[in-house]
Amino acid sequence: MNMILKTGNVAALAARDKGIQVRNITKTYADHVAVDDVSFDLKSGELLTLLGPSGSGKSTTLMMVAGFENPDRGTINVNGSNIVGVDARKRHFGIVFQGYALFPHMTAMENVEFPLRMRRVAPAERLRLAREMLERVGLGSMTHRRPRELSGGQQQRVALARALVFQPHALLLDEPLGALDKNMREKMQYEIKELQRTLGISILFVTHDQEEAMTMSDRIAVMDQGRILQIGSPKSVYEQPNTAFVANFLGETNMISCHVSGVDAERAVVALGDGQRGAAVVSGSGTALSRDIAARLSVRPENVTILRPGDAVDFRLRGTVKQHTFVGRHSRTIITAGEMDFAVITADAARAAKIAMGDIVDFGWKSEHALVITK
Repeated sequence: MNMILKTGNVAALAARDKGIQVRNITKTYADHVAVDDVSFDLKSGELLTLLGPSGSGKSTTLMMVAGFENPDRGTINVNGSNIVGVDARKRHFGIVFQGYALFPHMTAMENVEFPLRMRRVAPAERLRLAREMLERVGLGSMTHRRPRELSGGQQQRVALARALVFQPHALLLDEPLGALDKNMREKMQYEIKELQRTLGISILFVTHDQEEAMTMSDRIAVMDQGRILQIGSPKSVYEQPNTAFVANFLGETNMISCHVSGVDAERAVVALGDGQRGAAVVSGSGTALSRDIAARLSVRPENVTILRPGDAVDFRLRGTVKQHTFVGRHSRTIITAGEMDFAVITADAARAAKIAMGDIVDFGWKSEHALVITK
């Protein structure tokens, strides 16, 4: 699909897009705090994802930015002005929901024209802009089809075209790919990223899908119970989670009990339950880390190695293979050691081929792959 806009339109979008600054917004329903003192910046031209489980407050946060809900307190600033209390129609954001909210009695062309009609754009000009946008999203030959005559992916493109045709300040996407099958969802992930790159528009994206967030985002804000627990690049949030929740929610990890016996700014000395000691990396929550406390090591499965003679690691355990599964480009193994099951992901096909259920194996990891977490 070709989403390249004319230079003039790209410049117009870039000029409008100054980013969004959200400061200390809170929203309470009866005795339930849905969003609790949330702050973040949506930078100009970036795709920021609010990622979290159901009920974490991510969609409510987006709805407050969009103007469909008002915060009990806090500010939402665009171009230096607080827009809290401003009608949603006057905020100049493009919005796409999971259900797309297309008008069923209107054609694709009429749906895309609609926001221009509401802005009293002249008929000839809105027809030109709507046709151009539909062509850009690959639907130039389907302008007269109604939503029921379009596939889910095509309906999503109409919704995106409608959200972009009036050159919004930013694009707000609330679980927009949730209704699509896996293949179409992955295709649309790429196309939305290409749209962001081509237009240079800011996108606030809401999802509960960790893989989708990792694939699409410039930055990820991980939410739980109405709060942002951590915000950063996909790489930094994955490799340096601040809390056990972030580590577990953003991919699989092994959480191993340990005792901290020494610590400096970047490293800690820890002891496992079997008495072995080694160094580990201090996570972003390490400011609260001190000597002689209980903690946990987070070790990603891809950083655990089933050992062969001569392999060097800093932490070594022995256990029994409980499960061994081939899953395409890698194998996933569950090893029971003591009272814990360890997950191991092996991309080495030759090594994986020699593993069988019931085998007694040595496995381990290096210090740089062990992250100390206290929360």
